[in-house]
Amino acid sequence: MCNRANHKKNFWGHCVGALCTALLLSGAALAGVPGTLLVTPFLSAPFPHPARAEGHKYHTNFFSAAEHYSDSTVAIFIPAGFRATEALDCVVHFHGWNHDVAGVLPEYQLCEQLAASGKNAILIVPQGPYKALDSFGGKLEDTNGFKLFMAEALEKIRARGGLARTNFSLGRVILSGHSGGYHVMAAILDHGGLAEHIREAWLFDALYGNVENFVAWQKNQNGRLLNIYTDHGGTREVTEQLMTSYRTNGVSFLALEEKDLAAGAGLPPGRILFLHTDLTHNEVIFRRGEFSRFLQSSCLQSP
Repeated sequence: MCNRANHKKNFWGHCVGALCTALLLSGAALAGVPGTLLVTPFLSAPFPHPARAEGHKYHTNFFSAAEHYSDSTVAIFIPAGFRATEALDCVVHFHGWNHDVAGVLPEYQLCEQLAASGKNAILIVPQGPYKALDSFGGKLEDTNGFKLFMAEALEKIRARGGLARTNFSLGRVILSGHSGGYHVMAAILDHGGLAEHIREAWLFDALYGNVENFVAWQKNQNGRLLNIYTDHGGTREVTEQLMTSYRTNGVSFLALEEKDLAAGAGLPPGRILFLHTDLTHNEVIFRRGEFSRFLQSSCLQSP
């Protein structure tokens, strides 16, 4: 009886939490952001996942499955003026440690920056580990997990209605990740099932490891790799090691100081770009509108 009662308590707690997330996000969407925000559970969402069925321990911190690995929420933002073509372009963003979807959208102004960029793309933000110290991407790290996820995303968008056409397929995909979001991105690039669709990968102070996955994808798919890094976010050493490796092997890349870029200016062309910034770890996405700057210089089209 006690186990069943606890299960019911956790189930209803999860339902209430998901409802609160939806209300918070809907409220944000009504606060003047031009576009439509959908908040819905996905069967193919990162969690729940068997690898976190017993929760997760990081040093002395324990994160239970019920509280941190049961939320299947995915947010989908369709900017005003979006034009549905035969292939839908998408930007999929992965949050870092101690975050949740309801928090990262307003904190990092992701919807606002997509709208401001004028690009004809849809933003998708899945819930990763809920406010946990964990980089695991759940089902999106499974083989072909990302392929299943994006297929479900297109079905959700079709079912929502409101677009001029529904006979669209998946177009170009950009992966974007902040901090611990790098881990699921690396798995997706390696065995997610859609490497040929992924044109760009953006790391917002996020290159902590799995460097070989990013390097192999960039080389094999001729993808565009953008990496903005800070002095104290823990990514500088790995980034500098990668730049040294590229120099040694004669691989061309650009290395710039972010503060030297003119406000509102785009990024220079190039397949591999390292951008050093004086911003803090949590400022790199929004403080100078870098998410929008990346969007403006991307392969995405305007409506």
